[in-house]
Amino acid sequence: MELRKRLGCLHAHYSNIEYIENALSPFNIELIHFVDPALMYRVTLDENYQESDAQNKAKEQIEWIAQCNVDAILITCTNYIAIFQEDQLSISVPIIKIDEPFFEFICDIQQPQTILFTNPATVEGTVERLKHYANNHQKFLDIEIIVINNTFELIMQGLKEEYNQEISKFLNQIIKDEKKVISVAQLSMVDASQQVEYKTSKTIINPLSTLVSSIVTQLELEKKNQ
Repeated sequence: MELRKRLGCLHAHYSNIEYIENALSPFNIELIHFVDPALMYRVTLDENYQESDAQNKAKEQIEWIAQCNVDAILITCTNYIAIFQEDQLSISVPIIKIDEPFFEFICDIQQPQTILFTNPATVEGTVERLKHYANNHQKFLDIEIIVINNTFELIMQGLKEEYNQEISKFLNQIIKDEKKVISVAQLSMVDASQQVEYKTSKTIINPLSTLVSSIVTQLELEKKNQ
């Protein structure tokens, strides 16, 4: 009998678990979830919290997950991805960053694009990584970044329905006014974007749709290397 691959998943909020569970349910993968919203609270709200402290905390969490006999680690929070320094990790477990397949997809789009966020604290790090990815792959990006203000606090408070409503309202408006390709950059925005996509038949790119094949490919590669 084939052994199930074990994927350790690091989230900044509990709401992300359902997305990953549903997306990977067709595959023979055991998911172990690690959730810590506290780091994002400190980074977002505590002006005295140093970047080096955040990097050390993220490093500690990722190395702890690596010790739990996982075949790979998935990081679903773009803020975590922007914070941690991969070259400082003392692990051999491969790390899958949710935004890299997303970057690859949108870098192949030739048209002007609008990328939406709800968490202002994650914008700078994510956009910097996106531009770095585009430069490394010699891709030209014509992007506009928009933050849906006063929204991210809702999901952090557990008000998922209200959070989705605010995103849906914004998406419905921008679809009427905007001719650009639209994407949402955060996993927490997927539900709302899919609801609007279904009702309007307008394509809205999200990081979950680009992620699954990347995870399966990485775990298959790990199996061959064992």
